[in-house]
Amino acid sequence: MRLFSYVVARDYGFAPNPFGDYCTLCTCKPEIRRLASVGDWILGTGSKTRGRQDHAVFMMCVSEALTFDQYWADERFRRKRPNLRGSKKQAFGDNIYFRESGEAPWQQLDSHHSLSDGSPNDENIAHDTRVNRVLVSDDFAYWGGMGPALPASLMDPKRLDVRAGRGRRSRFADSEIERVVTWFRDRSESGYLGAPLDWVRSP
Repeated sequence: MRLFSYVVARDYGFAPNPFGDYCTLCTCKPEIRRLASVGDWILGTGSKTRGRQDHAVFMMCVSEALTFDQYWADERFRRKRPNLRGSKKQAFGDNIYFRESGEAPWQQLDSHHSLSDGSPNDENIAHDTRVNRVLVSDDFAYWGGMGPALPASLMDPKRLDVRAGRGRRSRFADSEIERVVTWFRDRSESGYLGAPLDWVRSP
């Protein structure tokens, strides 16, 4: 079991996407999507520029790892296809990549990762699909902009500091991971709990 920690610099409910009964990491963070396995944990913390560096945004235990094609075809995740004319939850859907055939170029739905005119964003396509893997969790808590402060015991630079600062952190001892998971379990919270920070506060 591993723990991956990173800063959620842009919190729109897109990456991760906590809607529709599952928390999914489909875009961004390609290295975490490549390395994380079923049973591993991912912790997202707030950004320093938003004054949220000591707060959790979400925590999830990976329950499945799918390809983009599998994610696109799975009926459970059809509701995660974006609808920019729908609710905010629908507008920030992350199920945006599909192919006409197995070797065809990736297509991108009009979404948060498209250009402003709705056309495909080649830069985002290249970045997102360079790792053909979507992480899925049915064991998660997403607090968004109302995330709890991390306890001091998890922010001690001399012992255990779960905050990544930049990039990602994944080198934690088993005992350290257990402390983080225990903190999460002791909160007895699950699912979608609060709106994304960038829905309610301007950057």
